[in-house]
Amino acid sequence: MNKSERFWDKTASKYDRLEMKDEQTYINIIKRTKTHLKISDMVLDYGCGTGLISNEIAEYVKGIHAVDISSSMIAIAEKKATERNIANINYAHSTIFDERYKKGSFDVILVFHVLHLLEDEHIVLRRMNELLKPGGLLISATPCVGEKIFLRNLLLFAGRVGLVPIIRSFKIRNLIDTIEEGNFSIVESDCLKKSSQEYFIVARKI
Repeated sequence: MNKSERFWDKTASKYDRLEMKDEQTYINIIKRTKTHLKISDMVLDYGCGTGLISNEIAEYVKGIHAVDISSSMIAIAEKKATERNIANINYAHSTIFDERYKKGSFDVILVFHVLHLLEDEHIVLRRMNELLKPGGLLISATPCVGEKIFLRNLLLFAGRVGLVPIIRSFKIRNLIDTIEEGNFSIVESDCLKKSSQEYFIVARKI
């Protein structure tokens, strides 16, 4: 188990409570995401956490494969799905590089609050492009803390001393360029939350 996995396993039990302090942002993400979904879509939720988003959109798509590096997060997500009788989500303690996921398998890939945590976002974006069908959509929400000098420095320090995972200090222009370099074209880009400069971006596979 690596350092990042240990951190998220430890955080899992209190994750929903912490995230729901910002419930309005989640409501906005879910609402916007639904407008891009079709009932025939097969979806991959990469870094699904405790299923906060997958469980809310399940009825709007054909099926969801939801993956996370934290087995504790997955256990919570599965429990919530079972309690709500949601049968079209396959939760897995895995990564996006799982060989079970084949080229051109998905209509939509969701990547919420993940891109800024990756060691190499370029490799992951190439993998997401590979897994999408032609014209498939990448839907993301990412805090661009590089736009906030104080917040950027605070998170940099917290990452160095091990309080939080290392966080990439994207600026919105860097983030858009990075996504486009992965052979995507931007469909939609909007700031969800000014305090954290969190951006909702939809991109289409070229």
